[in-house]
Amino acid sequence: MAGEDGDDAAGNGDDDWQMAPDAEATFPEDAPKRETLREVADEIRARDDSSEAAQIGAFLYRVSDLYKEGEETSIPEIYMNMRHILEVREQGGLNPDEE
Repeated sequence: MAGEDGDDAAGNGDDDWQMAPDAEATFPEDAPKRETLREVADEIRARDDSSEAAQIGAFLYRVSDLYKEGEETSIPEIYMNMRHILEVREQGGLNPDEE
């Protein structure tokens, strides 16, 4: 929600807003960014051993793959993969009838 001064809900000015990259965009190799994302994922997993923390960690690892040279992934692939994981979880796992 934009304020009267042009700031969005996060407090950023309209000029700071950037559109999401094109779904087919390629990302340049960026080892520091990839490592930072993976460190955050590891920290989230270490602080909370819940399945939600594991899923967030997995998501961050998948996003970090965008910045790895030669990695064959894209924004839509990551989205579809994570959506599938969440759907399986919502249904009770891969084999919900087995206890």
